Amino acid sequence: SLEDYEETVKMAKEAWKVWADIPAPKRGEIVRQIGDALRQKIKLLGSLVSLEMGKIFVEGVGEVQEYVDICDYAVGLSRMIGGPVLPSERPGHALIEQWNPVGLVGIITAFNFPVAVYGWNSAIAMICGNACLWKGAPTTSLISVAVTKIIAKVLEDNKVPGAICSLVCGGADIGTAMARDERMDLLSFTGSTEVGKQVALMVQERFGRSLLELGGNNAIIVFEDADLNLVIPSTLFAAVGTAGQRCTTARRLFLHESIHDEVVAKLAMAYAQVRIGDPWDADTLYGPLHTKEAVKMYLGAVEQAKQQGGSVVCGGKVINRPGNYVEPTIVTGLPHSAPIVHTETFAPILYVLKFKEEEEVFAWNNEVKQGLSSSIFTKDLGRIFRWLGPKGSDCGIVNVNIPTSGAEIGGAFG
Repeated sequence: SLEDYEETVKMAKEAWKVWADIPAPKRGEIVRQIGDALRQKIKLLGSLVSLEMGKIFVEGVGEVQEYVDICDYAVGLSRMIGGPVLPSERPGHALIEQWNPVGLVGIITAFNFPVAVYGWNSAIAMICGNACLWKGAPTTSLISVAVTKIIAKVLEDNKVPGAICSLVCGGADIGTAMARDERMDLLSFTGSTEVGKQVALMVQERFGRSLLELGGNNAIIVFEDADLNLVIPSTLFAAVGTAGQRCTTARRLFLHESIHDEVVAKLAMAYAQVRIGDPWDADTLYGPLHTKEAVKMYLGAVEQAKQQGGSVVCGGKVINRPGNYVEPTIVTGLPHSAPIVHTETFAPILYVLKFKEEEEVFAWNNEVKQGLSSSIFTKDLGRIFRWLGPKGSDCGIVNVNIPTSGAEIGGAFG
């Protein structure tokens, strides 16, 4: 409730007073212990992610591993928070640039990565001396509670308040309260573009700081000289992994006209071999969508793709079994400018598009409003450097001969 929220914010603010006084390397040591505590429970937590979110078990474990890794990364950073000593223009003076914590960081995370996204935010925020207030997705609150209990125990074992990493479980009313609350010194939001826009406006209205990670409409571009032995598994992983529910999922596949038919045929064969089943089963590669609402969005997008001139090569239907299972889907024949191609549908639908020239396909990659991850497959070094350059991909993550999905904790993401 909003009363619970109010009490939690007060306690987090009080806890910050303790945390900000602790030297950064000591904060780093506590974050290291959090990483170790997560390591000990990694299979249990991975299993819980799989149960509650629906992703396959190995992906659930991999997500907790990301939190462990970012803790390790943060430990090193805790000894490197620097600021230069600059020459002063006043005689006998020193000019020191010093970085201080912002205070209380609000972290609103999405259902699809219910552990890792909080980890990226909180481990870095903590070593900088900030307290955290986490609101996980309402549909993954068991995971939020489990992770918070592990963190709280480590904090309290170190004789500091568990409220340094506070948790609120709630819906849009709590998210709105966080966005409007002047006590949130920074608000990090991960989720849909639609909700992110509302959050940004509410935070901006009070001249607050926000950190947003919203939509993606990621493209893979395959040139005629590409190694198809790399292209097929990479595209399959990027388009079908997590049942298409990653912000880095490949949604557009641009194929050079000379290899279009061959790649589509090989990809359809690969799709037919995807092992669909219970995400807890070690043999499963592809589990259900997260909600019934997602199934409706999937069916709506398939219907729109057909209406706009697309042909469904494989998939396109709900799977007749308990749970929110849909067939991974490939659609061909749409123009690059089709409205559905420019829409991010959080489901396993891949639009396959033909191109002729490098210049046009680079422009098509960049023409959608979303910009997160992008990939090309080619052996041409000149082309690779053009792709990485100012007239190449306008996305934050620019890949060469690897899929769009997947990023590394040591590099920028967005």
